[in-house]
Amino acid sequence: MRVLVIGGSGFLGTELVRGASAAGWATTATYCSARPDTVPPDVSWHRLDLRTNAQLDDLLAESEPDAIINATSGQSDWAVTADGSVRVAMAAARHGRRLVHVSSDAVFSGSRVSYDESCLPDPVTPYGAAKAAAETAVRLLTPAAAVARTSLIIGDGGSAHERMVRELAAGTREGVLFTDVVRCPVHVEDLAAALLELACSDMAGLFHLAGPDALSRHDLGVLIARRDGLDASRLPAGRREGMPMALDVRLDSRATQERLGTRLRGAREFLQLP
Repeated sequence: MRVLVIGGSGFLGTELVRGASAAGWATTATYCSARPDTVPPDVSWHRLDLRTNAQLDDLLAESEPDAIINATSGQSDWAVTADGSVRVAMAAARHGRRLVHVSSDAVFSGSRVSYDESCLPDPVTPYGAAKAAAETAVRLLTPAAAVARTSLIIGDGGSAHERMVRELAAGTREGVLFTDVVRCPVHVEDLAAALLELACSDMAGLFHLAGPDALSRHDLGVLIARRDGLDASRLPAGRREGMPMALDVRLDSRATQERLGTRLRGAREFLQLP
């Protein structure tokens, strides 16, 4: 199996690269600014700027992947998150390659709280709008692709949210953990394994890859602090209400879980104390 991981230097991308290499796959990965130095040595790295068309065709011709996983994220930068994903989908279509596109629960407004795979996007932020546009383009340009929506990604200490919790508990960072922003966190290892499973399948359409536990940012922070032996009472709590952001968005992943062998653990399980 040959796989190309676009956005391989990010938090999720690094785990995808590690998992693919561990499975014995011929792995090619891309980065934009700096390639990571903590990944397997047998990975072929290439610099790629998704804001241009210049390199994609050459990269696909050189690496000849069986599957492409687009795990890149330009946040609210439309040129990367939306236009860049369109370029990847067009290149996958031209070269006849399997595509797995990683999307986000940011495509939803939170107006209905629980969202299954049949729900249409109704974003309320620029990032959500860019992700929703990318989803539409990918599904039209590459109907056989898998579009996988996910939620807040947590690891074993390396995610942005985990770093924030440590800094807040230590008093080295200002801010609060929101009590009214609810998501369904997923462990990066589970998410990467599910995406790799999709990559070597022929399953098409929309998939939800999130954990079964719905937690506020603050409740999640408390679990992280307890796991790390920190004083959870030091974590400041606040409300996001009134700011432009989807508040309570819960991805219902049950239909996807019935189709996959990879089990997505809930945060209460993967953050439990040793």
